[in-house]
Amino acid sequence: MAKKEVQKEDSGKELLMALEILEKEKDISKETMFEAIETSLLTACKQHYGKSDNMRVEIDRETGQFKVFAKKTVVMKPEDSVSEIAKEDAKKIEPGVKVGDVLDVEVESKDFGRIATTNAKNVILQKIREEERSVVVKTFKDKERSVVTGVVQRYVGKNVCIDLGKADAFLPESEQIPRENLRVNDRVKVYVVEVKDNNRGPRISVSRTHPFLVKCLFESEVSEIRDGSVEIKSIAREAGSRTKMAVWSNNPDVDPVGACVGMNGTRVNAVVDELRGEKIDIICWDDNPGILIENALSPAKVVFVIADSDEKSAKVVVPDDQLSLAIGKEGQNARLAAKLTGFKIDIKSETQAQDTPGFRLEDYYDEDEYEEGDEYEEGEYVEGEYDEAEEAEGEYEEEAIEE
Repeated sequence: MAKKEVQKEDSGKELLMALEILEKEKDISKETMFEAIETSLLTACKQHYGKSDNMRVEIDRETGQFKVFAKKTVVMKPEDSVSEIAKEDAKKIEPGVKVGDVLDVEVESKDFGRIATTNAKNVILQKIREEERSVVVKTFKDKERSVVTGVVQRYVGKNVCIDLGKADAFLPESEQIPRENLRVNDRVKVYVVEVKDNNRGPRISVSRTHPFLVKCLFESEVSEIRDGSVEIKSIAREAGSRTKMAVWSNNPDVDPVGACVGMNGTRVNAVVDELRGEKIDIICWDDNPGILIENALSPAKVVFVIADSDEKSAKVVVPDDQLSLAIGKEGQNARLAAKLTGFKIDIKSETQAQDTPGFRLEDYYDEDEYEEGDEYEEGEYVEGEYDEAEEAEGEYEEEAIEE
């Protein structure tokens, strides 16, 4: 009897050690596994005895020892050994027992058949897999819309599998930076777009092209963004080529652009390096649409801007020698400015503007009010009704990408 108790004690210690390892390595709580063991033992009982309605399992959380009990009714001649017990046998457990009484009779788990034991083992393993998946999903669900670091594991066609430690992420070809050559074992930062749980396990979709990847990288590099002194108001990005970002300072003593650039460009260069040399323009946000559009079109200089907030459209006049710079190569500068501001932007040179209705300041003022010699600053914001002109080359319409 003593030897039997020692064996039970040893097995209990081994169980506790195994559960502690699971808790540490798989982040699965011991209580969850205790419940899984209880369920598996009841499953084994049902497999072996045909039913388990009258059975319960007790596991000592301190020692790891477990017992299975079956409620049995005391009878003179039992017909069902699972739910009934003979009076003579019952007296060995409780001397004063009477016919009709109900006793908790311990069931020896070693009596379970091989099939029942195998099924119990499978129940525990299935629970471990489910809990592993649940932990992974919860962990990465909390990281949606943020940046994580992973290691390029392998290519699946043109898609990339990224090892994030506890799980693999899926980087589709459409979310890869054009012309970026990711090699196996490269460490990369990716933006977690979505985390889904399905029958095959968690599916984590990540991106290297999402505009918020740039936002999150600046958050990690710029302390003023993390503490709220500087706010990123809008981002427009053409991955692998160029990004425009509008920033605003909530502290008059903090220069938002300078904070993001850093001393000698250290902060912005860290982001550029992570994006494999992608150009980044950082501008000041302004609630005045005219000034914002002027800033967004940098590095081109602007003569004046006529913006209509209701129509979300703007007419911009630039010096003759700045037209190609304002539009940019293949229209990129104007296109990104339109994305950044949310305005449809029509750009013309001063020479073109003279012959185009709606592009002259005098079109917006009565002649009596507009006196000769009046001056208008660059980026002049004039809002109002005007005759619509035929859309010309240099007009772009894109939806702003804002947080």
